[in-house]
Amino acid sequence: MRNAVGELGQNRAAEQNGSQRTLLTLAVRDYGDGDESFTAGIDEQLDVVAEWWSSPVASDGFRHVPAPTVTRREHVEDFLRDNRVREMEGEALVLFITGHGHAGTRTHFLQLPDSVKGRHLNTSVRTTDLITAALDSHARNVLVIVNTCYAGKISGEIDDLVEDIRAERRNTCRLDVLVTAGHDRPVQVRRFSTLLRGALERLRTTAGITTPHLSVVELMSEFERGLDPAERKRHRLHRVVDGSGVLTPTPCIPNPGYRRVRELTGADGRNPGTPAGDHWLDRATGRTQEQDPGWYFRGREDINRSIAAFLSPARSRGVLLVTGSAGSGKSAVLARAVVLSDPAFRDDPLCKTALDLSGPDTVPAPGSITGAVLARHRGAAELAHDILEALGETPRRIRSTEDPVVEAAQQILAVLRDRDEAVTLVIDGLDEADERQRIIEDVLAPLNAFCAPRLDQVPVPRLDGEPFADRGRGLRLLIGVRSSRPLSEPSGELPEEEQGHNEALKAVFPTAEEQRTDDEGSEKDIAEYLHALICEGGGGHRDSAEEAAALVAPVVWPSFIDARIAGEQLRSVKDPAAVARQPEWQRMLNNGTEGLLRRDLVLVEADGLPSEVALALLRASAFAGGAGIPWSTIWPQMARVLLGRALPDWDEMIAKLLKSRLNGYLAHDHEDDRRVYRPAHETLAEALRDIDTDWLDRGGAA
Repeated sequence: MRNAVGELGQNRAAEQNGSQRTLLTLAVRDYGDGDESFTAGIDEQLDVVAEWWSSPVASDGFRHVPAPTVTRREHVEDFLRDNRVREMEGEALVLFITGHGHAGTRTHFLQLPDSVKGRHLNTSVRTTDLITAALDSHARNVLVIVNTCYAGKISGEIDDLVEDIRAERRNTCRLDVLVTAGHDRPVQVRRFSTLLRGALERLRTTAGITTPHLSVVELMSEFERGLDPAERKRHRLHRVVDGSGVLTPTPCIPNPGYRRVRELTGADGRNPGTPAGDHWLDRATGRTQEQDPGWYFRGREDINRSIAAFLSPARSRGVLLVTGSAGSGKSAVLARAVVLSDPAFRDDPLCKTALDLSGPDTVPAPGSITGAVLARHRGAAELAHDILEALGETPRRIRSTEDPVVEAAQQILAVLRDRDEAVTLVIDGLDEADERQRIIEDVLAPLNAFCAPRLDQVPVPRLDGEPFADRGRGLRLLIGVRSSRPLSEPSGELPEEEQGHNEALKAVFPTAEEQRTDDEGSEKDIAEYLHALICEGGGGHRDSAEEAAALVAPVVWPSFIDARIAGEQLRSVKDPAAVARQPEWQRMLNNGTEGLLRRDLVLVEADGLPSEVALALLRASAFAGGAGIPWSTIWPQMARVLLGRALPDWDEMIAKLLKSRLNGYLAHDHEDDRRVYRPAHETLAEALRDIDTDWLDRGGAA
């Protein structure tokens, strides 16, 4: 799996060093034969190429240099010389060549308006001369795309020429050449632009590739997705020089669907392990849509104050368990600590909003968290590796005779022993891990030696009355784990089979502290969250929003996930309180997430999304393993099976789902360099996987 963060870091370093990316387009538009369709097709090609390579991946982008009108061989040579193509330096050079091609006995030529039949050696341009001018330049990465008739003929010529490029350049630079036609096939001039634009749109939507740049194979694959089986021999791309391999992204191909992800940095400036991508910011803000700029979570002052105190410089050891019933906001308070402790985030306007809403004693110190990991659907070895990466370490290679969990756990201990400063780790969603018991026993339990208070550091009062700080090597663990809410004080020790993972953690960390997110005071917090979500997110209706929040909070408590879904529904109506008072809506609300979802499944039909189709898509995301389901071809295939019939355009249905009110039921993530989707909470996923639930019962719609 490629390291998107590492690639992004290299890109930014290149930008800071002033590296340049250049797109050269050499197009012969008009052969003087009155073929206006050909000229229009060339213009369409230039438009889509310019649009693609202007994708805002990096701050300096691609400098586009189009060739002037070329009619003679001298014009082409002037273009190469005037732009110093053979001497060009920089991070990336892309050369796009299009026009009529001519296939000689052993040589392919770019034909020009003034080319003379039978005199191509002197009046046309040998296409490989153009290609090698770019390949043998000083640019560190080169991509040449040739879109002419019979371009496949180049493959026989180019191999020997590439061998004449110095070995050091061939071995250290990424040099790639693509052609759009076989050696004996003409090009339909407008078909290439149609296929390239189709690939552009798929990469912006369905592909979901999350890296800033694409590999050549990814470009070829998305291009070929637009071809019917009968067209593949005629119109597919052919790779005649392979210098970047199958998986490696090249800076020559920007990903038009890339979205820059806010990076969180630890106290030492390193990027902590955050496999969940946007998980922390989404949970911390309480927003229902990724593009939403608001910060809606309110209250939770007592627990936030406790977390800030736990993360204060005066402590270097300890375990704090943040626990509560499903959907009660555990991830929200942990994510708030992760985000607000990030020094880089302190300059963000969104952070200022959060700080203005918070008491100073509820805000963790900058840099107080070393790294944060998400345990959801992670095995013991995977989570141990995530922890190592959060600590800035590379997991060592494991021999076949070794237990990967034990070896990774030992490496974590060795790293902690070597650290001079205290380390703080956040682990969220432990109850959703795949190997919970082994994680607790084999990965976390050994860490107690670094978490438990040291006997030789019992706090002693200073002259000013304050205790001495507990400094030196140590580990602070902040763990989020689900547990049932006790209705009364337990009468005695619970049987082992009834103990949750929260109790198991207390057993391995005897001095652990605990904070619950579902106490009685959290009802007021839910009301404040609802008011902010409805009023600020909806743009008004302050009095109506306050009444609606007061009506909804007691019903949904202690579930923030139900509050979020209800708030998403109410923020989109003119009078939230009027809707919240409706008996039908109240009955739906009493059914929790299931009732809210039933109502939304009915309402999305007005957006052109049939309820049964929307349900099939949501259920497919719930059945997906790992971090979620990628759009691409997998989501449509799973939904088709669950729906029981085919649809003419699943991509259109998914696009409507993601733009509809149902988007609030989904969380997004990154896995294997793809954007993936899953239900916003595991309890919702469990409900969607229940085949006995009648989701399309429309009796509860309001």
